[in-house]
This record gives sequence, structure tokens and C-alpha cells, in this order.
Amino acid sequence: MSIDLSQFFEVFFEESFEGLDTMEAELLNLVPGEEDLETINTIFRAAHSIKGGSGTFGFSSVADFTHVLETLLDQIRQGERELSTEHVNLLLKAVDCLRALLAALQGEQEPDLTEADLLKVQFEHVLGMKNETQENKPQSFGEQTSSNTYQIDFKPHHHLFKTGNEPLYMISELEELGELETTVFYDEVPEITDLSSDECFLHWRFFLDTSHDEKAIKEVFEWVEDDADIKIELCGGLFGNDEQIQPNQGEISKAVELETSDLIKVAELPSKPKQPAANKDKKPASTPESTSIRVGIDKVDSLINMVGELVITQAMLNQLSEQEITPATITLLQEGLAQLAHNTRDLQENVMRIRMLPINFVFSRFPRLVRDIAQKLNKQVELKLIGEQTELDKTVMEKISDPMVHLVRNSLDHGLETVEQRLAAGKDPVGTVTLNAFHQGGNIVIEIMDDGQGLNTKKIKEKAITNELISADNHLSDDEINELIFMPGFSTVDEVSDLSGRGVGMDVVKRNIQSLNGSVEVTSAPGVGSTFTIRLPLTLAILDGQLVKVAQHTYIIPLISIVESLQIDIAKVSRVGKNLDVLRLRDEYIPILRLYDIFNHKNAIESLDKTLLVVVETDNQKVGLLVDDLLSQQQVVIKSLEANYHKVDGVSGATILGDGRVSLIVDISGLIKLSGLKKPGSQELTIETQATLEAL
Repeated sequence: MSIDLSQFFEVFFEESFEGLDTMEAELLNLVPGEEDLETINTIFRAAHSIKGGSGTFGFSSVADFTHVLETLLDQIRQGERELSTEHVNLLLKAVDCLRALLAALQGEQEPDLTEADLLKVQFEHVLGMKNETQENKPQSFGEQTSSNTYQIDFKPHHHLFKTGNEPLYMISELEELGELETTVFYDEVPEITDLSSDECFLHWRFFLDTSHDEKAIKEVFEWVEDDADIKIELCGGLFGNDEQIQPNQGEISKAVELETSDLIKVAELPSKPKQPAANKDKKPASTPESTSIRVGIDKVDSLINMVGELVITQAMLNQLSEQEITPATITLLQEGLAQLAHNTRDLQENVMRIRMLPINFVFSRFPRLVRDIAQKLNKQVELKLIGEQTELDKTVMEKISDPMVHLVRNSLDHGLETVEQRLAAGKDPVGTVTLNAFHQGGNIVIEIMDDGQGLNTKKIKEKAITNELISADNHLSDDEINELIFMPGFSTVDEVSDLSGRGVGMDVVKRNIQSLNGSVEVTSAPGVGSTFTIRLPLTLAILDGQLVKVAQHTYIIPLISIVESLQIDIAKVSRVGKNLDVLRLRDEYIPILRLYDIFNHKNAIESLDKTLLVVVETDNQKVGLLVDDLLSQQQVVIKSLEANYHKVDGVSGATILGDGRVSLIVDISGLIKLSGLKKPGSQELTIETQATLEAL
């Protein structure tokens, strides 16, 4: 019975992508002429593992491509070739290519080998070039240049094929190390009636003439150390004599000398897995989102302890339920329920911790991005990463990555000056981009800072006036003017860059962040730099909310959006337009939105002096939500309306309250648009609203 290796594909892909991340990180740490041997070995081991795994699972396109970059790495680590910047750039391109190949295979698509073939040509060109520095290097006294001959006895255990390993790949790797003579023994091959196609009955003896050391030979067999008997001995001369290659005592002398190319006829892979089915109609796949999380054993142990506490509490409550109801049992029951609530809360926190991952998973992509863009722009840039171990929810992390990439690209392209400009301004020629992450309350704050030229506030205001976003007599602070870059399509860039113009797509960045119930703001100082600050909830599954009563209904307003709650002073309320009331609050005019009117509820309190106003803020716009009463504050588990019903304007989700009722969670931004204060599909106030507020 052959083993189905496809069950191990997902583990292979996850480990391969991790290996590529390791390769990329270590390649970015390499400085030609100052490279560390251990760093080179780490990169080589990652490539070697990907190559070996690919060969094992039958992904020959990945194994063949990895072979050429592994050869270059091997020459560098053996000191046969000096590392150059061109080598690093080529290896980084190879990492990108391998990601694309593996992503296609993971998506069960036929990989596009165009880029791989082009890179293989470049690698072969590099490998075919003589290393003049090494060639002209004078040989030191006692330096060993002669080769050695090793005798290698390789006897796989019968179950070798079931582990997905293939001796042919190992023999091929041995050939790459030097001149190889191969002898195969088939004395353990049973009669044909007892022959099993998924068992290995052959064993080999090799004589390898090589300049490599024994460590390089052992690496060939590192995948099968526990599944074979392996013996490596140093011989005297080139290959062995006839006596040396005879089978060991007790073996039946059935030895046949074979060329490696002929060996295929004898030892064909019996259970080679099929590659994922090709679908030529599909486009090349991008790297799929990870469908699993690696959880530390400490988190699992904590969960087990919490479940144990729950079981104990449940047993206590069950016992109390069987007793006669007395004041004493009621007291014990109340204590048990309090303990149950405490245990449930702890269990909830521990379960949420499982989804929490360090933001380093996002930060780790930026060293490569900064390096590539800096080279392209001919700028000198240092990237600083702070708070890499700050944790946030896996879902939030996956969705915040693209907005952060856009902000970093803008900082590099239009925030940082060129070396000449920085020197002229008396700055360090090396610009700095800093990524900082930290917890603040129940949120995570991410800062993208650069020490560049800052935003051109004057130019932003002129552009906003030209586009009729503001009037010339608007009195806005510099921070308020800078916030205009988040308006749709707003840009001050005269020439469009293939990277991005500061402001181009900033509305998309803001919209994506707001979709995560977060916010983004910018501060800038001319000649000093800019800071973009992103605030996000730690998780999208749980929300801190304020419960409010509207008529007979209960709604939930996200606490992160609430500025304050107050009783309305009728003397400070003005009616403007047809139906808009505004409240003057500390030199601001706050539009009042009647939730009962927007959601079409009857029997609500309509009199302003008998209701409460919850002042909320979104998109730098404050509005007041009129409610009948404030209830409690609590954490609620968010349920998607779109997944279970359909999208409802002004509502971001729902939750189930303790009494079993369903309560809707208010979407502040959607609510403002629904009320008519803002243009549909835009962050921009309607002309009527803008004119009214300006008149006040």
C-alpha cells in the first residue's frame, strides 16, 4: 500500500515559506566583504531544506530551480567565490521567484516558469564565470587543494519510500560534489511474488573523489539519517580497488556497477506523489493567507488549566442544584456563578491570546522593501523597528499590512530627501524610517516616522483651494490642512511616480484602516519629518461598546468612537436648514442625529431636554447621537450581518446580549452618510452641510 504524501503538503508549504522568510532576512543582513559564515550557512540550510522537500514531494520545478541558487551559496560558503552585491540581489530575486512557484503549487495551479528560467540563466552565467579574485589568490603554505576519496555505504531501511525519500536525488547530489563511482547491491530483493513496490530492497556503495569535506557529504543524507544505515570513510587513492568494492562478509555477491543514468531503471520511485492538478485557465496565484497558527505550549497549558477550572465550577453548581434551596445554598450559588463568570472571562482572554501574534510578522517584510526602493531611488536609508513583539490579532495583522506598505513607500519616495539634499540641509546623509508599535489601552498604535522634509502644508492648502475642498478664507491649523491628504484623489505631486505620490491613494489607506474600526492621523514639521499614527483594536472579534436605549431597542456604540456623553442644554441648540439641529459645544457646532428617526423607530423620546446626546467622532467630524438612555458598558462578541443576513447601512455588525436579545452595533461613518450629512461613497460633507456649518 503506497502512502498518500499529499496530506503533508500544507506543512511543507508553511515550512518552505518560513524558510524563504529566513533566507530573505539573512540576505538583507549580508554585507559583501564582511559576511558572516554562519549567516551564509543559515541561508544555505534553508535553501537545501526547500530543495529536499520539493524533491520528496515531486515538485521538480522548485527542486530544479533551488539547485542552482544552492550551488552558488555552496561556493560562497566554501570560500570558492567571494560574495558581491550582485549575488545578494540575484539571490533575493530567487527568493521572490520561489515564493511565486510555491504559491502556485499551493493553489493547485501550474507554476509559471518564465521568471525561473530567466533567473536560472543568470545563475548559470555567474556560476560559469571564473572567480578572478579566488583564481589569482596566492596559495598559502600548506593550503590543501588536492581532493580526497570517500567510501560511502548507504543501506536504506525497507520503509524509506514510505517517508517520501528517494535515493536517486541523493545520488544526484553526490555527483555534484565530485567524481562518483556507484555500485548497487540487490541481494535483499525478494522473489517477485513477495516484491512490494513501496519498500526499498537495494543498497549502495559509493566512491566519491571530492574537494569537499565529510560535512558536505553528511548533508546529502541528513534527510534520511534515521531511515538508513550510513557509513562514510576516507580512502587512500582515487576510487577503490576491486577488493574494496566487494560486498561485506555474509552478503550474497550480486553486485552490478551502474551509471547513475542507468540506475533509474533499477530503482524507480514507486510512490511518487502527483503534483497538484494544473489549471491553465487560472491566473498565477498570490501567496494564500495562512490557514493555521502556531501556538506556544504555554498558551495551550493555560487553556487546559482554564477548562479544568470550568469543570470544577460546573461540578459545584450541579451539586448545588440538587440540594434544597435555602439562604445558604443561594449564597453558595451566587458565589459559584461569580466564579463561573470569572473563569469564563479568563477563558475568553486566553482563547483570544491564541490569535495574537507579534507584529514582527508584518514588520519583517519591510527591510527588503526599504532596501529595494532605496536602491531604486539612489537614497541611503536606515530602517528602525521598535516594538516588534507587540501582539495583535492575526486577522487585523493580515489586513493592516497593505496600508503600512503604502505609507512606507510614500515616506521613502517623497518624504526622505536625496543624499545631496540632506547634506545641503545639514542632515545626516542617511535618512531614517522608523516603525514603532505599542499597546495603548485596548488598542494597538503603529507609528510610521521619517526624518525627511515633511509635508508641504502650504502646497496642500493651495491644492485644496484649487480643488474647492476648502475656501480661501478657511482658518485651519497646519494639522487640519495636512489631514486633507486623506481626501479622495488628493495629491500635491507634480509628476506621478511609479512608486507613489504622497497623497495618492491615501483615501484608500484611510478607508482600509477604518474598515478595521481604526483611525489614522498625520503630524508633520517642515524639514524635520512626518509621523503617521494608526490606531487599531487588538482584535476584530470583540468590541468594547456602550449600550444605549432608543425606543424599545438596544444599540451598541463602539467606545473608541465616543468623545463624551451629556445632557443637552436647549439654549445652545440651533435649527439650521430644514431638519438639522446643531449643538454649540465649546466653540464647535455638533450636528444632532436622531437615531430613532434614522432607524425608523416609534415611541422614542423626541424632546431634546429629556434625552441624552452621545458625541462621537469619525473622519475628524463630530456628530451627536440622540438616545433615550445610556445603559451599561461591556465587551461584546461581534457577529457579521453580511455573513448571516445581508449588509445594512449604518450597522457594522450584531451581537447577542446576556438576555438572548440581538443588538445591532452602530457604524458611525455609515450612519453619518445615511443621515445625509455626507456624500454617498465619500468622506466629504455635502455642500449644504458644509455651508451651514461655515455660516454658524
